[in-house]
Amino acid sequence: MGKYRDNPEAIASLVGDDCVHRDVYLDEELFELEQDYLFARTWNYLCHDSQIPDRGDYFTATIAGRPLMAVRHTDGSVRVMMNRCAHKGAKLAPEERGNTGKFFRCPYHAWTFRTDGSLLSIPFKKGYEGTRLNECRAAKGLVTIDNVRNYRGFIFVRISDEGPDFDEYFGPVITSLDNMVDRAPEGEIEVAGGCLRFMHDCNWKMFVENLNDTMHPMIVHESAAGTARELWKDQPEDAPKPMIIQQLLPFVNDYQFFDAGGVRVFDNGHSYDGEKVSIHSHYSGLPEYDRAMEAAYGPERAREILTTVRHNTVLYPTMTSKCAIQAIRVARPISANRTLIESWTFRLKGAPEELLQRTQTYSRLINSPFSVVGHDDLHCYEAIQAGLLASGNEWISLHRDFDPAELDEPERLDNGTSEISMRNQFRAWRKFMTDGASRGQ
Repeated sequence: MGKYRDNPEAIASLVGDDCVHRDVYLDEELFELEQDYLFARTWNYLCHDSQIPDRGDYFTATIAGRPLMAVRHTDGSVRVMMNRCAHKGAKLAPEERGNTGKFFRCPYHAWTFRTDGSLLSIPFKKGYEGTRLNECRAAKGLVTIDNVRNYRGFIFVRISDEGPDFDEYFGPVITSLDNMVDRAPEGEIEVAGGCLRFMHDCNWKMFVENLNDTMHPMIVHESAAGTARELWKDQPEDAPKPMIIQQLLPFVNDYQFFDAGGVRVFDNGHSYDGEKVSIHSHYSGLPEYDRAMEAAYGPERAREILTTVRHNTVLYPTMTSKCAIQAIRVARPISANRTLIESWTFRLKGAPEELLQRTQTYSRLINSPFSVVGHDDLHCYEAIQAGLLASGNEWISLHRDFDPAELDEPERLDNGTSEISMRNQFRAWRKFMTDGASRGQ
């Protein structure tokens, strides 16, 4: 037994009002405890409804250390289950996605299960006559997840029976997903293209914290965005900017630009930056798209939707969205110092194809393993992961713009360069981790 398991006081001591202890990034025991104390008891994104459109379609992912699968049942509903045969534990769905037909068949002993998880058949069943099979868990079929919410196509799960309900957990931050979907003239979006996966040799928190950190872009991304600025500087003032230039140049805006953008935090670790202005504020317009939006929503509502230009929304703990660019990123924690980052892009139904091209250009340019921007961030994450092993200072400063009043405000708008979003995330982390430790879960 380690020093943190079932020890809420030890866990709570790691998070101060304006600083955190390095163990939150380094300690493998804490990472293991996060699976039960944090990830299993909060709402985590699994997949999008459009990825499993037909009966028998399934999608798999690992959340809180558990292999899960979402499947379109024969009645059209979405069911989520543990991806584990009830017999000897083999994964039933070995691929990320596919179609299983009307049932899952175990590749080991051919036990079969309906797409709602119920046991369908066992080969040579007479071998179980007179045994206690019907009294054990295996006879009940697959373990199903009861806490599933399909929010406008985004499928979230809470593995544990303990924890907040969906609406309570997300609160007002869910409006960022509303804005993404509302940007579709037909009111629906769908995953388009494949997934860009990028392995990060760092703790998952570093990626999530960085999304609202606006003190780094003009420094970290000087090499990439700064080069684009140099290449473009001699162009005439009225020269049309290619989309790559429009998407890169804002990363080297000055501190005043990012500070003016604002950052808003919410209870349970959620946040977004760029409420007033963001790096997505000044992309060139598409008249055809504007007309489609006005026809769908009316001029006033269309303008309200399209002038919401939030940069990164953190739906804590592991999902982030860019409503203005129609993309999400999902952190899939693997170990204390290893995290897989997934980037997904979406098509707005009823919108010109050029919008999807913009989205995919942005994801390749900024978020992919081939990115000229993402590697800047990754270099810093890995440098932090290595540097925190140094002795003499075991604490990380989060003092920038700290105001004691924020401790009593579940929702707050602050200046854009504040470290409030990071402090807010760690308060949520402390809350769920200490509560889990108190319950021994």
